[in-house]
Amino acid sequence: MAEAAFRDEQVLISAEELSVDPMAYTILHATVSFPKPRFDGDYRPESGYATWCDARIPGSLHADLLDGFSARDTRLHFSRPAPDDLASALAELGVAPDADLVIYDDGSMTWASRLWWMLRNVGIPARVLDGGLARWTALRLPVDSGDIAGFRAATPRTGLTDRGLWRDREDVLAVVSGDAPGTLVCALDAEQFAGTATTRYARRGHISGSRNLPAKSVLADGVLHSTDRVDELAEAALAGSGRPLILYCGGGVSACLLALALVRAGHTDLAVYDGSLEEWTADPALPMRTLEERSGGA
Repeated sequence: MAEAAFRDEQVLISAEELSVDPMAYTILHATVSFPKPRFDGDYRPESGYATWCDARIPGSLHADLLDGFSARDTRLHFSRPAPDDLASALAELGVAPDADLVIYDDGSMTWASRLWWMLRNVGIPARVLDGGLARWTALRLPVDSGDIAGFRAATPRTGLTDRGLWRDREDVLAVVSGDAPGTLVCALDAEQFAGTATTRYARRGHISGSRNLPAKSVLADGVLHSTDRVDELAEAALAGSGRPLILYCGGGVSACLLALALVRAGHTDLAVYDGSLEEWTADPALPMRTLEERSGGA
């Protein structure tokens, strides 16, 4: 069950609240364009900069999760940068060390949640705009468009440290083998978990022993469900499971939306597997399952 002491943590901001005085915040846009796969292994993420230029919340800055806000020394997409590199990326955008941060995206809050989790891991408070740009525009709030030529860099934050909210391949292997406590939770849709849908990754299905709690299930009309409803969904999917929860998805993005919903509801003993299925499925020696295999089918 959720821990009541954490239930009031402010991880969201509504469009109505932000619209009262948007200039009081530094607003970061974190969208990545990610078409649906046409065939297994069809992986085509693209920068969301163009969508930010087309329509954005006035005063917002585009945080590129494929470039400055990802590690540059890895073959994986969206890998978390080191704390100092994250601080540098924020400073290059012009984000002041004392800025009150709001993050949004053009989709279903997954990209905004990814950046929120990265910041949370190094102790930088931020809030995600509930419903993103879709909710903002549905309320007929103002939008800007067009390119912006450069930003004035700010002083980087100092003293940032990793708070251990991420897990890597070896951590997940330890849970799968029973050498470490925990429960793996797949945040992908039920069809992707079952292995019946086309996947962007090398193999279909889920990591052996996983539970399934789709990230999309915590949304209703594009905004987060109530904390009580998230608790109900978590109880139904994770009843009897051990802690900590290690959330994963395809590339460590949708899992962050699930983390946002669970943290807001008071769940704290959880982490995100950064490499997720992009890393895991690339090694044929690592165990994967489909629902057909779990039920004993051919």
